[in-house]
Amino acid sequence: MFQLDDNLLRELGLGELPAAEKNKMLAHIYETLELRVGMKLAEQMTDAQLDEFEGFIDRNDEPGALKWLETNFPHYKQVVADELEKLKGEIKEQAPAIMQATMSDMGGGQGPSAPPPANGMPPNNPPTSV
Repeated sequence: MFQLDDNLLRELGLGELPAAEKNKMLAHIYETLELRVGMKLAEQMTDAQLDEFEGFIDRNDEPGALKWLETNFPHYKQVVADELEKLKGEIKEQAPAIMQATMSDMGGGQGPSAPPPANGMPPNNPPTSV
């Protein structure tokens, strides 16, 4: 469906990040996307569906959860695609600030580090919780 990899980071203007920062950014993108898709789908679920789906999550049954989604929400892949496009747009807007902050933190830039982006995406620290 989509790849969270170096090609995506280049598309977003973050291809020049150091390897460790790339890994952190990819993890952050994945966690953010997972959270947003989950919230969007949860809005459409009945309480019973939500309980059933959470059961798969609680058991760490990812294949079961995906099969359940395909059966009960066949449009979930479109939700993922839509949310990914929104997230990519947000990251593209913040890419120059992320790059500047990362390079400044590594001693590669001049002057003070840029403040964190307004959308709450840390330039080089993944979220501690989802």
